[in-house]
Amino acid sequence: MVAYIVRRLFSATPTLFGVTVAVFMFVHLLPGDPARLMAGIQATEESVQLVRHALGLDKPLWVQYGIYLSNLLHGSLGLSNRDSVPVSTHIAQAFWPTLGLTIAAMLVAIAIGLTAGIVAAVSHGHPLDYSTTSLAMLGISLPSFVLALALIWIFGVELQWLPTGGDQGLASLVLPAFTLGAGAAATITRVSRSEMLEVLSQDYVRSARAKGHRLREVVLRHAVPNALIPIVTVIGLYFGFLISGAIIVETVFAWPGLGRLLITAIAFRDYPVIQGVVLVFAVEFVTVNLLVDLLYARIDPRIRYQ
Repeated sequence: MVAYIVRRLFSATPTLFGVTVAVFMFVHLLPGDPARLMAGIQATEESVQLVRHALGLDKPLWVQYGIYLSNLLHGSLGLSNRDSVPVSTHIAQAFWPTLGLTIAAMLVAIAIGLTAGIVAAVSHGHPLDYSTTSLAMLGISLPSFVLALALIWIFGVELQWLPTGGDQGLASLVLPAFTLGAGAAATITRVSRSEMLEVLSQDYVRSARAKGHRLREVVLRHAVPNALIPIVTVIGLYFGFLISGAIIVETVFAWPGLGRLLITAIAFRDYPVIQGVVLVFAVEFVTVNLLVDLLYARIDPRIRYQ
């Protein structure tokens, strides 16, 4: 197991290196001059050049990338161009709100998606199945910002039950978590239904039913465990997507997470923060995929990692 984890981590190194190169080139292709933004619109050209020199932006790109990579190998993400605060400090402050939002959204997605998928599979061909799959298709198709605005209007403005933005405690987590988890819940519903239908058609399930076992017992003890691996794969992928894909939701709800930090950094052309946040997203994807692979062995004892 340890050897497998080490190999996976080593195999992820080229991926992370490629991410640093791609993001570094991308941020330098963004329109706008960060030195001009920092110096101010009324600043003279000499002042702009001084800021550009202080930020190291007057060096060739390959030299700038070499400096960035050297700092990265020494455990430093650099300093923010906007306030000279270490990028790691900004990321540490924004990471936990994003992680909390993502976990809450995944709990919503798993609770709704897994339950709806099992119910739809058990009631296959009945109106409950059709209504569930229709709602799942709606959840996949509905843009997150549309759902966010609708929830804000209903529960925040009209009913005034929940806060409409900011981090004001658990109550302010409800709307963004549901918004972020709705799309994932829809996908989990469709995957769960498909896998459960396949498992419920197996001979051992029919035999269990023929022996007089109750439907709930057959579904929970025999069908669900054998359908979990594809479902866990989808959940793991969505967990990675939600951490990096919470940008719109965090912006709409003014949630102080990585997504909002990234939008602010792009607006100010804060290259080190942009590179740091995207690198965190890449590391998080690699970590989640590794954890999902390791979880397979817990779900299915036949799986061994050599």
